[in-house]
Amino acid sequence: MIKLNHVHKQYLNGYEALKDVSFELCEGDMAFILGHSGAGKSTLFRLITLIERATSGEITVDGHLLNTLRQSKIPALRQEIGVIFQDHKLLYDRTVFDNVALPLVVIGMSQSEIRKRVRAALSKVGLTGKEKALPITLSGGEQQRVGIARAVINRPSILLADEPTGNLDEALSDEIIDIFSDFNQVGVTVLIATHDMRQVERLNKRTIHLSKGQIVEPPPLELNCVETDNNETSSW
Repeated sequence: MIKLNHVHKQYLNGYEALKDVSFELCEGDMAFILGHSGAGKSTLFRLITLIERATSGEITVDGHLLNTLRQSKIPALRQEIGVIFQDHKLLYDRTVFDNVALPLVVIGMSQSEIRKRVRAALSKVGLTGKEKALPITLSGGEQQRVGIARAVINRPSILLADEPTGNLDEALSDEIIDIFSDFNQVGVTVLIATHDMRQVERLNKRTIHLSKGQIVEPPPLELNCVETDNNETSSW
């Protein structure tokens, strides 16, 4: 599902954000990326979503080799990847409904289908009845749930979460991580960058440790992932 093979990322000023990173995350897996601020976690997510391209090495996502993927194919790839940010990145002058619906509006989906999908997404994250609320009226945990609903509105096969519980207390953190776990249990591949060791220990999932752009105690590159038909419809 996600495979990195000897990936490097170096910027024009010479800074090496990632150095010889290799790992594989199979379809339906859930894992945590650990590392200090500046370790390369966010850079890794930008490469996986093709916001930036690797300097060298190979990245394969959902069967697509990103090194050679045409610019015209990038929007379709991104529809398969839901991304959740620590700072939510919500539009505070728009309602919850409008925030969650935005990715579907961009691709021109019908209003009737948008309404159905938004209500379903809000139900899955526990925000039924909040469609008309403005984000500024919601708690931090509720705003994060809006971000998750927006990320899953396209029913992606992959979820990436960058420090999703960084500003939340323990109880809210548990609720947010449990939402990701619920999606994983119905077949969504989940990769979470976090400093929260309590969540890592609580879920007991695989960990990938980054330090100064390199993997510490590297996980095996080959995990013998079982290939499945990419055209199959997810059960969720």
